[in-house]
Amino acid sequence: MGALSIQASGAARAAIEQHVPVLVEDKVASRLAAKDHTLWGREAEQEAEIRLGWVDAAGVSRPLVDEILRLRDELRAEGVSRIVLAGMGGSSLAPEVISNTAGVELTVLDSTDPQQVRAALAERLAETALVVSSKSGSTVETDSQRRIFEQAFTEAGLDAASRIIVVTDPGSPMDASAREAGYRAVFNADPNVGGRYSALTAFGLVPTGLAGVDIETLLDDAEEAAEILADDDPDNIALALGAVLGGTDPLRDKIVLLDEASGIVGFADWAEQLIAESTGKLGTGVLPVVVGESAPEASFDAPDVLVIRLVSAEAEVDLGGNEAAVSGTLGSQLLLWEAATAVAGRLLGINPFDQPDVEAAKKAARGLLDAQPKTPAPLAVDHAVEIRANGDWLGGAETVEGAVRALLATLDANGYVSVQAYLDRFGQAELENLRPELATAARRPVTFGWGPRFLHSTGQFHKGGPAVGVYLQITADAAEDLAIPERPFTFGELIAAQAAGDAQVLADHGRPVLRLHLRDREAGTAQLLQAVSALSGGKR
Repeated sequence: MGALSIQASGAARAAIEQHVPVLVEDKVASRLAAKDHTLWGREAEQEAEIRLGWVDAAGVSRPLVDEILRLRDELRAEGVSRIVLAGMGGSSLAPEVISNTAGVELTVLDSTDPQQVRAALAERLAETALVVSSKSGSTVETDSQRRIFEQAFTEAGLDAASRIIVVTDPGSPMDASAREAGYRAVFNADPNVGGRYSALTAFGLVPTGLAGVDIETLLDDAEEAAEILADDDPDNIALALGAVLGGTDPLRDKIVLLDEASGIVGFADWAEQLIAESTGKLGTGVLPVVVGESAPEASFDAPDVLVIRLVSAEAEVDLGGNEAAVSGTLGSQLLLWEAATAVAGRLLGINPFDQPDVEAAKKAARGLLDAQPKTPAPLAVDHAVEIRANGDWLGGAETVEGAVRALLATLDANGYVSVQAYLDRFGQAELENLRPELATAARRPVTFGWGPRFLHSTGQFHKGGPAVGVYLQITADAAEDLAIPERPFTFGELIAAQAAGDAQVLADHGRPVLRLHLRDREAGTAQLLQAVSALSGGKR
């Protein structure tokens, strides 16, 4: 199983010692393995009863393997060597981790940014098959991505239906329409698994298996882990990790996820959605803070921050004051963190399977798409950047540096900064350098999310969790917009509405939102990086 293990110190160790004996006594592990929907209280029972299919997903998904591999061989025989995945949230995050860890090419399209969509269309289209993944079958981003690829295949003289594979819940709108359209294959996933818990279902396995990942070994590791995680044992790692996530006292609700050569590429990005969307509701929750090589938060020693280090099984770990370290193979860790998040939900007193606030931003975006209101004039323009903000906290700032400084001044002592970039996450990856610079300047945790994908992830925590966040939203027009076939709006209009809609909902929650619009992507990015570097005392 790859030496699945956990070590803990300080507040993390205290949480384990306090809660694990009670969790064992209450038989939480065995009840979870038996899909006991009463574990999270009466109000959660109805939802939990139809959301526990992930517990034995590794075994249930086993029959899919031969079907996936047979289709992969057929596609390869036809010259298809590139798989593109159109999906959002849980439909894309797990496949990206699985394929990147295996070193297998999988193009993940989880954006409505015209530049990013155009780049996905431009590469080796004749060798491409598209996997369209959506539980509901009605996700606007995924539907738009499918439409543009179907058009591109047809215009290139390719049989579009033979190049499109669908993963969806049985009976969803896309299930029926895909079969009617004669698409190459339709895989139905277990409807009793929520999107963020779907890594070991068809949503995780179909795109990665078609791309060339050894999905059988992935399931082997998860099944082996399942046997251990079902034991009501004081050494059960899922109980310990659940206690670390949701049981510190007082609650350390900013969890810094620091990857230290774990060998699992991008695991923290997947865990971020799982934890934030599962726990961030009813004014409580746990906010994962995904950091890169530079992690100022790890040294803050703040009372609301706890560090979890993702390490390899062979690593010699020297824990700091309030830390935990976790290791294991990818398959075993996927199941471990799902189980631990469910345990954390029990300790926090929330339902870890609903997402009551995700729909708010979607509804606001739909309203803006229908109304097509004129964009309000900026409060100020600083060279290549337009500055907008809600409320009166900006204090007349007319420069990017001044506006960001004013935003940071609104931070509570236990607050966090959320950077939200509605841009091409591959073409403008350097924007992620903002995260450690802002953390240094603010001396508070900073998260970074690419829009609109974070709306299916940490977006739930932003609206449903503790109201202590401040938000920096970055947008830009594309050099060339892209029409969506048979839709009255373009990709550029869609992503603009998604950004504006989320900003509106956050403002309605009384939170400060600084909106910076780059008139020129390259010049505006450089200007913003320089301004934030100046705030942090760095030089650029």
